[in-house]
Amino acid sequence: MSRRDRERGGQASGARGPAAPVTVTVCRGCCCGTQEKHPGVDHAGQYERLREAVGPAGRVRAVKCLDVCAHSNVVVVGPSSEGRAAGGRPVWLGWVLADDMVEEIAEWVHAGGPGLADPPGLLDLQQISVSRRVRDGLPG
Repeated sequence: MSRRDRERGGQASGARGPAAPVTVTVCRGCCCGTQEKHPGVDHAGQYERLREAVGPAGRVRAVKCLDVCAHSNVVVVGPSSEGRAAGGRPVWLGWVLADDMVEEIAEWVHAGGPGLADPPGLLDLQQISVSRRVRDGLPG
């Protein structure tokens, strides 16, 4: 969509279907989501709380491994179509282990996510950088 179309609030010509929502990708592979690496964390419960808290405002999915095990538990918050058009890019978060982080991720999704809203609370301290090799290897 062009800037002019966005400013007028209209659709770009040739727009395809509904806009993509904010997507929250949760690593649940070899390190993330395991009791062995993070004993005492209710990983399954954390995932379900995140899904419930995000609700229809976004999409939450689990993947096997995001290949940044040193930062587990890893969550990637991807922008919606509107957020990407506004310059938003996926934000990688590491060490997502506490319930308050889950709540802040859900709050961010409800506010519009990357490109449309700043991360709430302390999420900016959880941001990590990943190599291009890792980013390019992700599905979708």
